[in-house]
Amino acid sequence: MRKIDTFVDSVYHNTSGNKKEIQELKAEMKNHLLEAVHELKSEGKSEQEAIDIAIERFGGEREVRSVVGELFKAQKIFAKWVLYLAIICFITTVTVFGVIWAMEEQNSHENSIVLTNIFDVLEGKEAISENMEEEIKGFVQETDQIAKVEIFLKRESESHYQFQKAVLAPEWLLVEFFPYGNGDSNWYVEMEIRHFSLFMTLVLFVGVAIYATLFTIWAIINAYHHRRLNIGWIITFALFNVVGYLIYVLVGKGKK
Repeated sequence: MRKIDTFVDSVYHNTSGNKKEIQELKAEMKNHLLEAVHELKSEGKSEQEAIDIAIERFGGEREVRSVVGELFKAQKIFAKWVLYLAIICFITTVTVFGVIWAMEEQNSHENSIVLTNIFDVLEGKEAISENMEEEIKGFVQETDQIAKVEIFLKRESESHYQFQKAVLAPEWLLVEFFPYGNGDSNWYVEMEIRHFSLFMTLVLFVGVAIYATLFTIWAIINAYHHRRLNIGWIITFALFNVVGYLIYVLVGKGKK
């Protein structure tokens, strides 16, 4: 049966991948060929004829080698795409989170300026005139995130001025509105501010979770092909992500 051994070895010659997996595939192919040979011999074929027919039925060296090569190539491509998706997910998450965070910081700064401007208008006044109302209204309308402003005299419970406007607040962005206000010796000003903090938090946690899962899958595939996969490395990749993989690489170099 040396010809079968030679055929199987030639099929997997120069095939890169997990050596243990390759040996298992070679053993499985050899068993299939031997079964075919025994079946053909029982039909009256000589051993040499049975071997030749079994190999021919299997597809021939060139054809089978091509199939095996494509199989391992597909595994490598899959691993690369998992890594690419992980990187894209991480970059997208960081970008979206960063943009929303910067926008929230800008809005916070703008809210403080509007509040200061309103107190400048109210300074030294005991009542709010129409001109003052228009001026305050103008401050609010110049913003995108202030939905409502109310002004109270500290000694009274009812508001002396109230202005409300519609702001962009799609439900899918999980928009929330929070009060923001301050007061001096005479007046108290309260504003209702739109916030994307819930959406921002969701983007961060979901994005990082997807990235970490994809990276862990890629690291596990890589470790498997290097014949070093075990439960310890799986836990390390899952808990420490990139740091865990760097430890894996350094340990591998230390063993060489």
